Amino acid sequence: MISLRSISLSALYLILTLFTLETATSQVTYYPPAGTEWDERSPARLGFNADALQQAVEFALENENSVERDLRIAILRAFSREPYHELAGPTRHRGGPAGMVIKDGYIAASWGDINRVDMTFSVTKSYLSTVAGIAWDRELIDLNQTVNRYVWDRTFDGEHNSKVTWNHLLNQSSDWSGTLFGLEDWGDRPPREGGIDEWRMRELREPGTHYEYNDVRVNLLAYSLLQVLREPLPQVLKREIMDPIGASTTWRWFGYDDSWTMVDGVKMQSVSGGGHHGGGLFINTTDQARFGLLFARRGSWNGEQLVSGEWIDRAKEPSAPNPSYGYMWWTLKGDTQWDGVPDHVYYAAGFGGNYIIVDEENDLVIVTRWLNGSALEEFIGRVYRSMR
Repeated sequence: MISLRSISLSALYLILTLFTLETATSQVTYYPPAGTEWDERSPARLGFNADALQQAVEFALENENSVERDLRIAILRAFSREPYHELAGPTRHRGGPAGMVIKDGYIAASWGDINRVDMTFSVTKSYLSTVAGIAWDRELIDLNQTVNRYVWDRTFDGEHNSKVTWNHLLNQSSDWSGTLFGLEDWGDRPPREGGIDEWRMRELREPGTHYEYNDVRVNLLAYSLLQVLREPLPQVLKREIMDPIGASTTWRWFGYDDSWTMVDGVKMQSVSGGGHHGGGLFINTTDQARFGLLFARRGSWNGEQLVSGEWIDRAKEPSAPNPSYGYMWWTLKGDTQWDGVPDHVYYAAGFGGNYIIVDEENDLVIVTRWLNGSALEEFIGRVYRSMR
């Protein structure tokens, strides 16, 4: 055994310095730099059982979603029962299964082509919600105020529509009635029974009392935010979120061919909140993971608060009309529960098996593309079971 007396003061100082540096380095929160470089660490070092995590990855690869690679066909087939449904925005052939598991900011596992740009469908809604959070953080909107105070171009006219607030649009409980960019609200995911006359003449529900997933009303939120922010929402997202988190230059956010409007004398496109009719966010897996990591870190990136933690709490808070849904993020607080997965987890979800899973408490993000929806719970459960 070496006695401290036998160690020179200079050697002791060097040992203490190295120990201090190692301790400080281990406590630094890692953020991936801009570009394609993203540090990986072995699963074991990040607290996973390596074999179990690899089995989860193989499970994802083996359970590819069955939607056609030609997403034009996939979209038209999936929504064929909707009257007058057609493609109104761009689409793109999809790639194969891809994904990433991010722990403590580092890549623990990845599979597929994580740099391929693909449609992400309704995951777009969670990005749209974040743009609303930017407007709210700037105090440009009051969530409990009716939207007709901000958008007074007849879009929210009438006894019913004039009651709709930002809160109702964000948690999809507005039951707004009307036509936007040629699309009827009642034509989006109509009931299984009845026909056009029944759907069109339905009894309207009081805003805030009933949840209904409806892309026309989501697009209405995007249109309303465009009127408030007075610049294209993709530019807001790029400047305020995507550039600061080091996202690539490859992502795009589209609207429809005819979703153009004039703002301050400038022609601007109002983007869509999904790919139901084409359009929406086209993005690669690594950029999705960066976005998820921003939320896992409560809106902070390298010391800069890009979106407030208070907004994130609102976004993931279960809504009264549907406890499984917040502000365009899904929760595990309602009927949706995954075996072995903590209920503080929340996630973004899109057609075709596109998901961003966020676990703030464990500093964990899981992104998976083109996964069979029926396999999602098992896949996420396998990842959690691999954590030691």
